[in-house]
Amino acid sequence: MKSKKQNIFLTLLSLLSLGLTAQTINTGDLYITEGTIMSSVGAVDNKSSGNLFNDGDFFVYSHYNNDGLVTFSTGSTKGITRMRGLSGSQEISGSAPIEWYNAEFKNSNVQPAFYLSNEVNIFGKADFQKGIVDDDNYGGLLVFEKGAEATNVSDNSFVDGKVQKNGKDAFIYPIGDKNKYRFAGISAPQEILSSFTAKYFYENSNVLYPHNDKAEGIQIINNQEYWTLDKTAGNSDVMLTLSWDETSTTPADILVSPQSEIHIVRWDASKKLWIDEGGIVDSDKKTVTTPINVSGYNVFTTARVDGGIILACSTLIVHNAVSPNGDNKNDYFKIDGLSECSTDNTVEIYNRWGVKVFETNNYDSNGNVFKGFSEGRVTISGDRLLPTGTYFYILNIKYSGTKSQTIKKAGYLYLSRD
Repeated sequence: MKSKKQNIFLTLLSLLSLGLTAQTINTGDLYITEGTIMSSVGAVDNKSSGNLFNDGDFFVYSHYNNDGLVTFSTGSTKGITRMRGLSGSQEISGSAPIEWYNAEFKNSNVQPAFYLSNEVNIFGKADFQKGIVDDDNYGGLLVFEKGAEATNVSDNSFVDGKVQKNGKDAFIYPIGDKNKYRFAGISAPQEILSSFTAKYFYENSNVLYPHNDKAEGIQIINNQEYWTLDKTAGNSDVMLTLSWDETSTTPADILVSPQSEIHIVRWDASKKLWIDEGGIVDSDKKTVTTPINVSGYNVFTTARVDGGIILACSTLIVHNAVSPNGDNKNDYFKIDGLSECSTDNTVEIYNRWGVKVFETNNYDSNGNVFKGFSEGRVTISGDRLLPTGTYFYILNIKYSGTKSQTIKKAGYLYLSRD
């Protein structure tokens, strides 16, 4: 994003308003002011000497190539580039990255509608009205900068290929494959210089990552789809959310009740093994989220895990509301039936950034309960009053009965000061 020059002049060598072969070729400084509408029926070609500032409304009905500077004025939030094909697909190409504040993709002539071979950086909103953006086959990249988001994403309009997110925002990736939108999401990283790149594959991961090679407790691995998530900059880690759907999450036994046994699994390249990253299911939204930051990156999918509920723990009840306001109601994180299961247990609680705020052994044995303060062996300062919000708990229970086993239960917990 650059500030516009004091003396703006326009070198528009070819802008023929009549005829479908018209081209917009810019070799100088082209400034589209706020409130101004400009259209190009033919291809847009911003040459290496061209500087194109769009603070207005730019309709592009054909291809868009940039070898110079395409950006918007510092502080401007009004500029939008609308890719609207009149016939056939539209190429977004060039040797220099493109900066758009807002973008609109709307082309129903053919799919994929947009061939992205350049890098496009979005600073505001990308509106996926109609048409698939293919950067997988053309080597391009769609990048969402700090605060940017994608809207109206559907099976009819998404990115087929990689999408990169920069900054410290939580984000939903507008990704899909083979006419199917299947999003992934990340929690907010702690560092502003963080960057994560995701991609969706509508194909069986077993070919490259054998499903028979899996950690104990993983029963069934999704054999029709998988995602990749890679850390491309920074030191922060994130929690991962994957979407699930009856038409693409197979076999169907993964989704049977209880759906709490749907987890996210990751292929560990060093161990050559699928490992369990855990899972908290939102059945209404059809999503599963890791309860803490993932332990590694690259290949992920959904799976069915062994719930491991034993007879002695069948009455275990977790109360996920905590309001330590002195009214003797929900003053602490209460777990009924835990002592009947086993005193050999641990409780860990994390905030939405995956930072551990509480940890203890043999929970509720000697006043060691979570009351909304950071206590115990944690990664932030102890005795710190925590803010209102959603947290995640992990409960590990070791049980020695007729069959020795370990139960791992994870879920949401809401802390309120009211």
